[in-house]
Amino acid sequence: MSLIKKFLAIFAAVAFVAGITLGASYIFLYNNKKAIKSEQQVKEEILPKVEEVYLIAVGDISYSRGVERIVKEQNDINYPFIKIGDYLRSADIVFGNLETTIMSGREITDREMVFRSNPGTEQALKNAGISVVSLANNHTPNFGEQGLKDTFSYLTQAGIKYVGAGENEQEANQPVYIEKNGIKFAFLAYNDADVVPVSYEAGKTRAGTAFMRKDKMANAVKEAKQNADFVIVSMHSGNEYVAKPNNSQTNFAHAAIDAGAELVIGHHPHVVQTMEKYKDKYIFYSLGNFVFDEMWVKETLNELAVKIYFTKSGVGKISFLPIVTENISQPTEAHGTLAEKILQRLKYPYNELN
Repeated sequence: MSLIKKFLAIFAAVAFVAGITLGASYIFLYNNKKAIKSEQQVKEEILPKVEEVYLIAVGDISYSRGVERIVKEQNDINYPFIKIGDYLRSADIVFGNLETTIMSGREITDREMVFRSNPGTEQALKNAGISVVSLANNHTPNFGEQGLKDTFSYLTQAGIKYVGAGENEQEANQPVYIEKNGIKFAFLAYNDADVVPVSYEAGKTRAGTAFMRKDKMANAVKEAKQNADFVIVSMHSGNEYVAKPNNSQTNFAHAAIDAGAELVIGHHPHVVQTMEKYKDKYIFYSLGNFVFDEMWVKETLNELAVKIYFTKSGVGKISFLPIVTENISQPTEAHGTLAEKILQRLKYPYNELN
């Protein structure tokens, strides 16, 4: 090896150890051949790779009533997600509350309090990047066992996982597991008996939803924790259109964290409610609506999506996307004063999380 080559080899070794950047690249010599590697490539080789997962959580989703009519008028099943789809697809996992049956049937008129969405809804959810939904709510069972079973079937065909409901009590109360980038998540979802009829609870041989029974939930969380890195609990509870959680919400959420849950996500009030940090874990009592047609209540048009960054050690970062509903059915990023107004509903120093 010539004196110059020896000098270059020594210099390259020193540069590698010291992290010296040569222009935009690092220089290495091996087998008497020169190879150029980018700074990013070198960093990836030197530093241990940190596995990470981005989870987005959104609020209530229904393709019924006004949303159904808009979709028909536009002749585009994906219309509600046009302005928000790229954001959703930026995550590894997207979780929301599907508050409607998916089955064939009659049109649902305004002000009716039973929801049914046409087959094809599941494909729109899939196209938007939604990967797992809670069915533990007061509208998915509106059309009885057959409606639930049809919903299970359509979601399964689309490759969307569901939790909080099943063909029997055991299925409704079991977790759903999703693994991404080497990190495994368990999802559990529950329905508050205060907001639904007793018949909506799954039985030994009857399809239905999982109810918010703290002892049963705590056991399920502890068991899921043995098989997953993180357990995420969803609850459908609270007073509609009220800015603060009630005792049922707080007691259940605290019990979930006590049992080992990493995160609690709430739905049902249709408006954004407060956020809490409890025992270093986060609780979102209500994210409000997401795709919904409640145009007659102004506060329901202002919503929130949450993007949560996970590593193996836990939640590393949380960011928020304030949302406003446009065109009856389209969640759209909110800006300026409106965005601040939505974030202030959390009653939490959200800037510390970004």
